[in-house]
Amino acid sequence: MPLTKEQKGEEITFVTEKLGNNPTVYLTDYKGLDVAAMNALRDRFRASGVEYRVVKNTLLRRAMEEVGGYEPLFDHLHGPTALALSTEPSAAARVIKEFHKNSVSTLPELKVAYIDGAIFAGDQIDTLAKLKSREELLGEVVALLLSPASTVVSAIQAPGSTFVGLLKALQEKETS
Repeated sequence: MPLTKEQKGEEITFVTEKLGNNPTVYLTDYKGLDVAAMNALRDRFRASGVEYRVVKNTLLRRAMEEVGGYEPLFDHLHGPTALALSTEPSAAARVIKEFHKNSVSTLPELKVAYIDGAIFAGDQIDTLAKLKSREELLGEVVALLLSPASTVVSAIQAPGSTFVGLLKALQEKETS
């Protein structure tokens, strides 16, 4: 049953809002997935904080035009398209790779990924899945920032008794 003009407008508004709130967009081809596999896939996406939604290409294109900056993706809006949205750049790729591992199917197939303005082709899913999460990157930055400070503190504390001993020895030498 075709969508009414009002339903199409609501869908465009909804997708526009989602595109504006999520810097990571994956376009996938899901053609060939049965209902059970699609539901299992959606559950995995949901558990990883990724929203997965089948969208008509024309409506998705109009939403992307409203938001702006998605023009490079227009060439990939053909055939069945499902949209995976998240704030985490590698979450969708990890879910897709894990799904492929546990399934005989190679679906869903990544058409293209758009992450903070960078475009990744479908064959780069391994690279995308290996990206570190923001929390992991922030943890590494904090560790790097704290590393010199902890090194200085430990250097001061560890040989502190030796340093104090040296000062006492020098003081005793001067007094004698």
